[in-house]
Amino acid sequence: MKVGLQIIRFDWPETPHTTAQHLTEIAKLADDTHFASLWVMDHFFQMGGEFGPVDAPMLESYSTLAYLAAMTKRVWLGVLVTGSLYHYPGLLIKTISTLDVLSGGRTYFGIGAGWYEREAHGLGVPYPTRKERFEHLEETLQIAKHMWAGNRSPYLGHYAQLHEPINCPAPIQQPHPPILIGGDGEKKTLWLVAKYGDACNLYAGGNVHEYAEGLQTIRHKLTVLKEHCESVGRPYAEIERTVLAGVQLAEESKMVSDVVGLCQSLSELGVQHVIFNMPQGYEMRPIETFGAEIIPTVAKFV
Repeated sequence: MKVGLQIIRFDWPETPHTTAQHLTEIAKLADDTHFASLWVMDHFFQMGGEFGPVDAPMLESYSTLAYLAAMTKRVWLGVLVTGSLYHYPGLLIKTISTLDVLSGGRTYFGIGAGWYEREAHGLGVPYPTRKERFEHLEETLQIAKHMWAGNRSPYLGHYAQLHEPINCPAPIQQPHPPILIGGDGEKKTLWLVAKYGDACNLYAGGNVHEYAEGLQTIRHKLTVLKEHCESVGRPYAEIERTVLAGVQLAEESKMVSDVVGLCQSLSELGVQHVIFNMPQGYEMRPIETFGAEIIPTVAKFV
């Protein structure tokens, strides 16, 4: 089993003057301690509640990943997940391709329909209906496949019309960076995973008290995904099963026990990659503990 790290808060002391320094420290430590992946969010406002106030510091995702690509050597990079409504699809595929080239082929393409209405209205981004957002998402997925296949013929969709979709240089990963579709909607999202995706991302809960319920939900969602794969003629084994979970910074030994226990239970369900965030913020010591005690242990889970 692989372990990833998602950075969701940037409200560090003396920000913004120390932001780059602190981000570099986290990235290099994640790289050195053998995290498999490193992720940021495609948000412009913080999410509120336990994550911090809406006007807390939040970095733009793809410029942050470009910076992280230069600061790291082996860890894979991605956005968990890109809101398709924020991006022109052709330019987004160009952005992902560029990041893959500059990172040496270490890029995931994480994508979803988008949900944060307040930040969209706040920054002047059109926020269509849920149905329209999913239609836009599907067109984006089709355009990704179209452009990454080297197809320069026009793509004329309902929302996007690309008359000459040139994408040069192509990404290093062939046929393309893995497409991870976030969300657990049974009728549409998981069908999109089966139809277009290389990975899914489900949610296990924000803390240990939510993990039991999250495991039951994930068991069901993976069954639904299998059924969609059968319906579209796609081998279920081709889909990387990833999960997002929050971990609270508690007593170190208890944190290790909780995380290892969760990973073991997820592995038994067929999950291959667990991505953790820390809503309470980031310190170096818990990341070091992951590297020393958790990652080597859960690497044995299959």
